[in-house]
Amino acid sequence: MEAHQLALSLPTTLAAASEARHQAVDAIAGWGLGLGTEVVHAAELLISELVTNAVQYAGTGSVSLAVCLDEAILRIEVCDTSPVLPQPALPDADSEGGRGLFLVAALADRYHAEPTETGKRCWAEIDLTSKPSQEVACFLPFQRS
Repeated sequence: MEAHQLALSLPTTLAAASEARHQAVDAIAGWGLGLGTEVVHAAELLISELVTNAVQYAGTGSVSLAVCLDEAILRIEVCDTSPVLPQPALPDADSEGGRGLFLVAALADRYHAEPTETGKRCWAEIDLTSKPSQEVACFLPFQRS
């Protein structure tokens, strides 16, 4: 399978996740690979959660998104300027947020967060050769790889 990729620099605004989702889904559809709605919807949600977290914690720094399909792996990477790695915790029942990393854990076949020279990189991968499981398992901390 031919490699395809998209790279975006995103504003650190509330609209960043929406912009990233739309541009990435358009790009994935434009690759013409017929990945299927389950894969595209999973990628869309992963992008949304990872970009939202980056914008929330990057402050005024930069946020970038890279989506790459190489062989049978769809990889989503979001980089930001905060050196603080995600620390998932169980949210209170009344909390409006705090569930994003659980969604990442449930949707991705592999995911990780790692420091970079300028902040951090959070990534998630969807293995296109694996069959969807009926079980959803979440592993903490956000260090599964």
